[in-house]
This record gives sequence, structure tokens and C-alpha cells, in this order.
Amino acid sequence: MLPTMSEVRVSQPHNVSVDDARARIQSFEEMIKKYGVSAAWSGNQATLKGTGVSGSIAIHPKSVDVVVKLGMMARALGVDAAKLESSIKKRLQAAFAPA
Repeated sequence: MLPTMSEVRVSQPHNVSVDDARARIQSFEEMIKKYGVSAAWSGNQATLKGTGVSGSIAIHPKSVDVVVKLGMMARALGVDAAKLESSIKKRLQAAFAPA
């Protein structure tokens, strides 16, 4: 029997303030909105919700952690966890690249 949920975890180290990290993560938020996923912020934590997708963003003093859980619906639509993880890593690396 297949597991009902796949989980993608990405941690991006950074050397900026928490406020700057929050500002930089906005480009990632814009990208996930294109896929119908919204982020509801409370302090330095966000809850991610979308069709067949849930998860979180946590901004820490030295890292940003993103967790995306793919439910059966997302997997049925062909969402590949490995490709998603690669895309998240690329977006976060770009957001936190030195200027």
C-alpha cells in the first residue's frame, strides 16, 4: 500500500536578519501562489495550504525551513516530490544569494 502523504523538507541557511529573511522569502511565496498555495503568517511562521498540499515556513535566526506535505490529490495530479524539492532549493538559494 502506498503512503498517503509525501513530505519535502528544505532548510536554507542565511546570514541576514529575521526581518530581511522574511522579505526575501516573498519571491518564494509568489511562486507558490501560482500553484494555488497560500501562506498564512503568524510571527515568523507560516502555514501553507492548497489543494492536496499543506506545510509550513519557519524563519529562524540562521535558517529558513520549508516543509511541504503532498497529499494523495497532489500526487494524483502528478506532483513529483523530488522535482518539488529541487525547485524549492533553487528558489531559496536564489532568494538568499549574496547581492
